[in-house]
Amino acid sequence: MSIGIGTVIAVAVIAVVSVFTGGTVTSKGGQAVSPLVGTTIKPFSGNGVTGATVHAPWAAGHPTVMVFFGSWCTICHSEMPKISAYLQHHDVAPVSVLGDDNNEPLGDAQSFVKKLGLNFPVISDPSNQISVGIFKFSFGDPEAVFLNRHGVVKEVHLGAISIAQLKAGIASLTQS
Repeated sequence: MSIGIGTVIAVAVIAVVSVFTGGTVTSKGGQAVSPLVGTTIKPFSGNGVTGATVHAPWAAGHPTVMVFFGSWCTICHSEMPKISAYLQHHDVAPVSVLGDDNNEPLGDAQSFVKKLGLNFPVISDPSNQISVGIFKFSFGDPEAVFLNRHGVVKEVHLGAISIAQLKAGIASLTQS
């Protein structure tokens, strides 16, 4: 019962903050829906942690799951290996996965990606130009954003994402 009350209070607080900051909030199964949903994110590119330039996959018509993380994020230390392991054993095509290691120097991002053995492209975003500048995140990591092949945000997940939620988000992108 207390979990239900806590959820209601959390949604209410998010709604109040959103109203005062000019945003709108709706609910999907008791979860607040981000004001980003429905917006189009223009394609961008950035320096990958491996040195190669990484381009937004939706620029080439690929639906995309974008995962935001950093080594300073304690949740990310357990979440990212699970996502990487899932992707290693499941073909999610035509969906692409793109990581954004933010709020830390390139060297830290490189070490973290190598330590975790991440198997998808990761952009180094040390000054939060993408996470804060483009996506307007201000809560801290992790976040996952599901974009269709045109760059329209279909879903935003704040906080740790389960593999079941990841699979459902990927499935919804292949149907749109």
